[in-house]
Amino acid sequence: MIEQLPLFPYLETQESQRPPDFIPVYTPLLDGREEKYVLDAVRSGWISSLGRYVTRFEEDFARFCGVRAAVSVSNGTVALHLALHALGIGPGDEVIVPSLTFVATANAVHYTGATPIFADVDAATWCIDPADVARRITPRTRAIMPVHLYGHPAPMDELRALAEEHDLLLVEDAAEAHGAQIGTRMAGSLGDIAAFSFYANKIITT
Repeated sequence: MIEQLPLFPYLETQESQRPPDFIPVYTPLLDGREEKYVLDAVRSGWISSLGRYVTRFEEDFARFCGVRAAVSVSNGTVALHLALHALGIGPGDEVIVPSLTFVATANAVHYTGATPIFADVDAATWCIDPADVARRITPRTRAIMPVHLYGHPAPMDELRALAEEHDLLLVEDAAEAHGAQIGTRMAGSLGDIAAFSFYANKIITT
């Protein structure tokens, strides 16, 4: 029965209705080389996290961001969770996050046992507002986790100054900011640690 169902029925019915310059939210933009690379990986017999394509991707992406290392994990939420865990964030801690973001930002904090504290965003940029962040800092605050929303970098210079003043960690949620820059500095190199997402609707997909 299942074998008789068409694949991606929504895709088939919607394809002809799209204007020529339409960028779909959920359909990845692929250029044709992906099939070759997937088959190369399968035929090599090595499709684990230590395969040559994963290693090459990590090295290239770290170089692109201007950081020492990049580590691939299963998704952006896991990346945020691991980043916080690596920094020692845990029960009793507070992490300041923006009130406008995907739920994964706050969930990652919750998964560590820490408490997400929501700060307002700037109406002009929709990124976290440093002035409101300052009002949310308490003795339990361990980190600030700005989100570079819709490819627009958060005000990292102001947030870095706050972090240094209060001895806080700065964690970038760069899920939507591949290639975004502040001056010559790339997103992913602006905090103490960063997490990206390569989901189907992100700037780069895997």
